Amino acid sequence: MGQIDLENQYKKLVGLLKDELNPQGFWSGKLSSSALGTAVAIVALKINGDDSDHLLIVNGLDWLIKNQNPDGGFGDTPQSKSNVSTSLLSYAAIRYCKDLNVDSGYSLSNIEKYLLSQKIDLNKKDITTAVIGYYGSDYTFSVPILSMLIICGVLYPEVSHKIPQLPFEFTLLPAKWYSLFNLRVVSYAIPALIGVGIFIFKTRKHHNPVMKWLRNKSIAPAMRKLESIMPESGGFLEAIPLTAFVAMCLISCGLGKNAVAEKGISFLRNQQREDGSWPIDTDLSTWVTSLSVKALGPQMMNEFSKQEISNLLTHFNLFQYKSIHPFNLAEPGGWGWTNFSGSVPDVDDTSGAILALLDLYRPGDTDTVTAIVNGCCWLTTLQNKDGGFPTFCKGWGRLPFDSSCADLTGHALFALAKSLDVLAEIIPGDLRIALTNCIARAFGFLWKVQNDNGSWNPLWFGNQFTSDNKNPVYGTAKVSIYLNDSLLCKCLDDTMKRNIGQMLDKATNYLIAQQNEDGSWGGEIGMNGTIEETSLSIAALTGKDRLVCLDGFNWLQNEFDQNGLRSNPIGLYFAMLWYDEKLYPLIYYIEALRRFLY
Repeated sequence: MGQIDLENQYKKLVGLLKDELNPQGFWSGKLSSSALGTAVAIVALKINGDDSDHLLIVNGLDWLIKNQNPDGGFGDTPQSKSNVSTSLLSYAAIRYCKDLNVDSGYSLSNIEKYLLSQKIDLNKKDITTAVIGYYGSDYTFSVPILSMLIICGVLYPEVSHKIPQLPFEFTLLPAKWYSLFNLRVVSYAIPALIGVGIFIFKTRKHHNPVMKWLRNKSIAPAMRKLESIMPESGGFLEAIPLTAFVAMCLISCGLGKNAVAEKGISFLRNQQREDGSWPIDTDLSTWVTSLSVKALGPQMMNEFSKQEISNLLTHFNLFQYKSIHPFNLAEPGGWGWTNFSGSVPDVDDTSGAILALLDLYRPGDTDTVTAIVNGCCWLTTLQNKDGGFPTFCKGWGRLPFDSSCADLTGHALFALAKSLDVLAEIIPGDLRIALTNCIARAFGFLWKVQNDNGSWNPLWFGNQFTSDNKNPVYGTAKVSIYLNDSLLCKCLDDTMKRNIGQMLDKATNYLIAQQNEDGSWGGEIGMNGTIEETSLSIAALTGKDRLVCLDGFNWLQNEFDQNGLRSNPIGLYFAMLWYDEKLYPLIYYIEALRRFLY
């Protein structure tokens, strides 16, 4: 492709991105529909027993059956390969609602065949060991799945003694103590710890009278805590699966006549789409908005009017948390992934918002300066002892989704470094020292966790077709982009820049070696290419190898001409749920073109 071709493609895609702006002046995006989200939602609505929900349940069941994979199983998205957890929950939902669709029996038979191929025999009526073994030490998902199987009659209640008891009573202790108990759920699953934990307790028989008395006494205060952390929208984390699991468990054990269950059911009603499906979450509006601004970078001011820029600034300033968050007691200063009330501040979205504001900032804008400084202060409080950054909170647990990770750490490092550069005359001396130390420790973490082949693994993103579901291409491209941009920051000393250069050399060699013969990138060499992974790889390699990048652009153009901006399920959510986002391919394609052209 020639320069003019690339420029024309860039202009076309920027036009498409502008068309995606919502009436409020930011981007909402669109998450893929989810078989798992749909399955748990229709079960929660049916258990609630409100006749006015009949059509919602019927339409959800119809969508579910129509989106069954040819092998009989279900994947997390319509484009995903089948997996055990989604297939089990879809089976439970279809079985529980089978009288509402004439094809239910045929669908159930096919799911049973798929599960048998995965060594799960539903006729045994006891598959608790298989499900728990599938998820290992992380009970975030396995215990809610088994609870729903009991609720829907797939498992007998008698097997509940084999399901791990989630210690909901621990949530009554100070949050800072949680890390001491090695809880087997991740930090963002407190609602499940309470709601599902109470269900398991009330379902199983008890042989320890002291623990039975203690847990009985803990139910009322635990429910008060659950109600206190429920957002205005009614959706815990804006997540359909989490909210539905909590609602169905509370209703099933006689606690349905309370604000938590009622608001949760209302949230589920509001989230159903016209085709009958549910996504996994309301949206990722703040995340995709920051990605869009960063994709355009310095070109933002050439492509958007002053009013459009003002709208974006308003969005970021409005949805920065100004007080302690009731869900996880996070300090003020961070951003979550969406503008809706169930969101929780996290490192990736806070780093993204800071960088977006730095791109939109103009001298004299004191409100934006305040937002950036507060965001940087918030990030420094989240850094772990190992120098890396976790997602939501510092050192909460030992499970992977609570651990430090490379892509979040690289993102935070660049956000802090660019803040020091852009606001060099504004940031006070003591904060400059704190940010500089934070950056040095983050660099040390990235140096330590870079794999021998030059790659880094991301946390919240993966690839369904790699052997371990990891996505080193995505992780390496993202960290490389952050580090490449950090090299332009004057606040980094020569020694650190030299060491970053060494890391980038290894990462560059890795990415070039992962390019497929057709010019694309997938999760690793030999995997089908996607617009997302190919675009990010080009963005990371711009200035390194022009011919490699041009081969990538040729593939992108062919893919665009043949299939449009087809999104792929590279996102991981709620422990191990795949999703795709409509705007990812558009945003990343624009970023690759902008970096290459300008």
